[in-house]
Amino acid sequence: MSSPIPIPARSSNTVAASASPTSSFPLNSPQIKVKVLHPVENIDLRLLLLENISQDAVAAFRAQGFHVDHHVKAMSEDELIAALPSYHAIGIRSKTKITARVIKAASKLLVIGCFCIGTNQVDLPAAAQAGIPVFNSPFSNSRSVAELVMGELVALSRQLFERAHELRHGVWNKQSKGCWEVRGKTLGIVGYGHIGSQLSVLAEAFGIRVIFYDVLNIMPLGSARQVESLSVLLAESDFVSLHVPELPETINMIAQPQLALMKKGAYLLNNSRGKVVDIPALIDALKSKHLAGAAIDVYPAEPGSNGAPFDDQLNPWATILRGLPNVILTPHIGGSTEEAQRLIGEEVAQSLTRYLDYGSTVGSVNFPEVDLRAMTQERGDYIRVCHVHRNQPGVLKQVNEALSPYNVEKQYSDSKGEVAYLMADIADVSMQEVAMLRERISNTPANILTRFLA
Repeated sequence: MSSPIPIPARSSNTVAASASPTSSFPLNSPQIKVKVLHPVENIDLRLLLLENISQDAVAAFRAQGFHVDHHVKAMSEDELIAALPSYHAIGIRSKTKITARVIKAASKLLVIGCFCIGTNQVDLPAAAQAGIPVFNSPFSNSRSVAELVMGELVALSRQLFERAHELRHGVWNKQSKGCWEVRGKTLGIVGYGHIGSQLSVLAEAFGIRVIFYDVLNIMPLGSARQVESLSVLLAESDFVSLHVPELPETINMIAQPQLALMKKGAYLLNNSRGKVVDIPALIDALKSKHLAGAAIDVYPAEPGSNGAPFDDQLNPWATILRGLPNVILTPHIGGSTEEAQRLIGEEVAQSLTRYLDYGSTVGSVNFPEVDLRAMTQERGDYIRVCHVHRNQPGVLKQVNEALSPYNVEKQYSDSKGEVAYLMADIADVSMQEVAMLRERISNTPANILTRFLA
């Protein structure tokens, strides 16, 4: 049975020192008490969670006093525009698209959580310019994806899907022609990040030789070897597995010229992003028998919900691809395990809670990473100022002039691109003075969003 997700409590006045990324207090010490913060405004925070996000995360948010609406399906752009003005936070997976138009309509939105690895479904610059940090879970489903790839390697090399399909239709077809052990073969990994490196270790345990290509020079694990170019990797590999993000330079990075460089009889596996592979070119390579098989878990266009058709209206080549032999097609399930979804729910839920209640942006993908050490209760009353502003000269001077009548206990700021973020803890400020401070800081020319926590 899974245990509750550990999120800092909202209901009491003090808690034991939390595991803040920058906390200098010893953890798990009952002698040290830190003040629990709450937003001065927007006290009743409303969260919208879509795409069947982990029920553990839903329960954890509700236990902290958040109002949570949870939906199994994704929402369209128009549905989001209609719904989001009522919410302060949204949690999504890969199907929901948070566009600039959606962000502009979401007048109360404070934070976005992507309960997955990728964040390309969110307009990150638009979110940052609106003062909305975006959090994801870059590590939690790495093992699940790596294990799926290993299963695909064995299934492709043994033609398991074809034999199983035939037997389900009453056809006994025991054969060894074109079926191989994976031991002694070469796996080429494109992208040696969290997933690629874990896959490397698993593959070597199977007796597979591993080479990899990455735009960065990376220390290999085990006996893996980095090669100098994608072309070299394609030419040497019996299996090629893709683990790269969707970027302008990775769209159609595997097209006809690259497929032609692969060994005759090799296999291509894509568990990264749907636009990384030119699918019509892959179909040609499979039909010509240049490639012996492929495994695809991601597609340029994917259905918005379970049960929706995967057909030629969605992708014009879908019927042809579905009819090819020794091609494993799965519905974007690389990270769809109980373990991965729980870990993702835990990580992103903690990130959203830390931002909403404490202002911490550590781990944000589109925002400067800023955090402050927790204040102990013994230090008395204080407020925390969280000021998102345009990155331009003179802002700190203006903010510090507004704070000058008070003792600034701690202050930290950083910038990322056109957006900057300042956090400051101010001692001995009455709640009556908060409105005045909010007005002074919010009216500075560079202000994007200013929140107060107390």
